[in-house]
Amino acid sequence: MRQDNRLSRVLHALLHLDGMDKPATSEQIAQMLQTNAAVVRRTMSGLRDAGIVTSTKGHGGGWSLAKPLDEITLLAIYNALGPPQLFAIGNDDENPSCLLARSAYAATNEALDAARQHFEQSLERVTVAQLAEHQRSA
Repeated sequence: MRQDNRLSRVLHALLHLDGMDKPATSEQIAQMLQTNAAVVRRTMSGLRDAGIVTSTKGHGGGWSLAKPLDEITLLAIYNALGPPQLFAIGNDDENPSCLLARSAYAATNEALDAARQHFEQSLERVTVAQLAEHQRSA
C-alpha cells in the first residue's frame, strides 16, 4: 500500500505560509515541497474550499492563510485533503454468506473504526499553531 504523505507536506507548506509577508505562488510552494506546481494547485484547492487558505490570481498573487494557525486543526486539513484509507487491512467480500466470515469481518471492521476514530480525535486536538510553537521551542 502506497503511503499518502499529503498531510505532512501540507502542514510543511502552511507553516511556511505563516512566515511569509506576501502570498506564495504554486511554484514557490512546489519548490519547498520538491514537487510540481500542478500538484500544489490541486492540493491547495481542497484547502481553499475548506476555508483554510485563500488564493489570489495575477501578478503578486498566490496562496495565503485564510485564518490564524490556532484556528486550523490537523483534522480540518486531513478532511480537506480527502481522508485516505488508513489501513491496508480489509475484507475480501462485502456480504459473505458464511456466518463465521460475517463475524470475523464485523470484528475487524469494529476495530478499524475504533482506530480511525481515535486517530481523528488525536488530529482534532492539535492545531497548526501548536506545531509552529513546538518548532520554535526546539
